[in-house]
Amino acid sequence: MRREHHRPRPGWQQIVADQGLCFGSPARDATGAPRPYWDESVHYVFDMDEVLSLEASVEVLHSMCLQAVEQVVLTERYRDFGLPEWSWAHIEASWRRNDPYLYGRFDLRYDGRRPPVLLEYNADTPTSLLEAAILQWYWKTEVFPADDQWNSLHEKLVARWAELRDRLPGEETHFTWSAADASGEDNVTLAYISECAAEAGLHAVGLPIEQIGYDSLLGRFVDLEEAPIAALFKLYPWEWILDDEFGRRAVEQLPATLWIEPLWKALLSNKALLAVLWEMYPGHPNLLPAYVDDPHELTEYVRKPKLGREGANISIVGAGQQTQTGGVYGAEGYVYQLLDPLPEFDGMRPVLGAWMVGDESAGLGIRETATLITDDGAAFVPHRIPQ
Repeated sequence: MRREHHRPRPGWQQIVADQGLCFGSPARDATGAPRPYWDESVHYVFDMDEVLSLEASVEVLHSMCLQAVEQVVLTERYRDFGLPEWSWAHIEASWRRNDPYLYGRFDLRYDGRRPPVLLEYNADTPTSLLEAAILQWYWKTEVFPADDQWNSLHEKLVARWAELRDRLPGEETHFTWSAADASGEDNVTLAYISECAAEAGLHAVGLPIEQIGYDSLLGRFVDLEEAPIAALFKLYPWEWILDDEFGRRAVEQLPATLWIEPLWKALLSNKALLAVLWEMYPGHPNLLPAYVDDPHELTEYVRKPKLGREGANISIVGAGQQTQTGGVYGAEGYVYQLLDPLPEFDGMRPVLGAWMVGDESAGLGIRETATLITDDGAAFVPHRIPQ
């Protein structure tokens, strides 16, 4: 694994805009100055044996995570996850029904010298999908046509939707996001996912979550045409849905209105999962020691809110410093994970986003920052595998 520089394509801004990238404030470089969010002036290079090893590791991690969900459900350990008590039985029912799921993204620390370790699993509403699946593939094809890339995301997303098509109720599948997202990132990501579904033969209908209606006479969610919503893909976190009366109706309507990602993914996307995994697989080479609500023996650690996002409300103790980010998360409790600083390449620190589609490894996206915390100032950079 190494970081290389390369001249950006002439007119690259229009190229990526034409491919759908129409969101994102500037990222930041090592000096704090603005840099493009999509930055093709640099990229990472991997050997094929590295990629094959990474693929195997993430599929093992995915299997371990599913076993962790089973363990949490069996032991009714929901309280550690900060989820409302009224939702617990519905989470178990969703898991027991095997409600279908589409995708997820592991965030990994990897330096090319030792095995990757799991930092978190974005299993409910992962983004940076368009960049990983489309933008970097066309960059590789145009700039390094003879090389390869860890990227079968598009093909596997279409194939996964084809698998799910016969399991989804109704003639239409609605796709929802929050219109309150001013960046447009969620809208773009959802549009791409719905295009994959349409390519697989589904009838996709877009609808902001704020415009989902509820017919109290029929006891059903309805769209703007007052047609019942039978299947709904959401780019909106379960913990936010469960926070009000809308969430109660959503889980009570399961599986009449079937949601993807499913309700049981509220466990996988929660940082408390890290502590459960460490208890189940202590010493595993792809895990770091992690604990719920107390650092235990750790003297250098990262404190993460169980339901945090975009690097908010994270505290780092160790590595000769003490760092803390602001935000609105943490009331649900924290997880303490051993500090294993991201590796440094040319003053930047990459985090590897390894994608799963269904139960298969599907690709890689890389975001990098100059700090130990990957936040909303991270830039997305492509990668390649020389042939």
